[in-house]
Amino acid sequence: MKGKLIRIRGGKGRKDRYAILSEVALNTFKEYVDRYKPEKWLFPGQRKDRHISIRTVQAIFERARNKAGIKKDTTVHSLRHSFAIHLLESGVDLR
Repeated sequence: MKGKLIRIRGGKGRKDRYAILSEVALNTFKEYVDRYKPEKWLFPGQRKDRHISIRTVQAIFERARNKAGIKKDTTVHSLRHSFAIHLLESGVDLR
């Protein structure tokens, strides 16, 4: 698989993790960083010294899902499972 890793500091359980990024996602992140030049947080919240909240991410996802006309009851977490399934189907070792 041609992809890159991104380090997530202090994620769930306050653990550092690595996540796989596709070339498309990596390029999107690069464009985002070049355009918005985040300082402390990649996705700052209303206050610049705080990160975006989980609830805000959920609300953005719900609006995007509705705008796309997706009727299925999905969540942000569903994306993680879908991504993992696609990786497994492609023969990627998730460990």
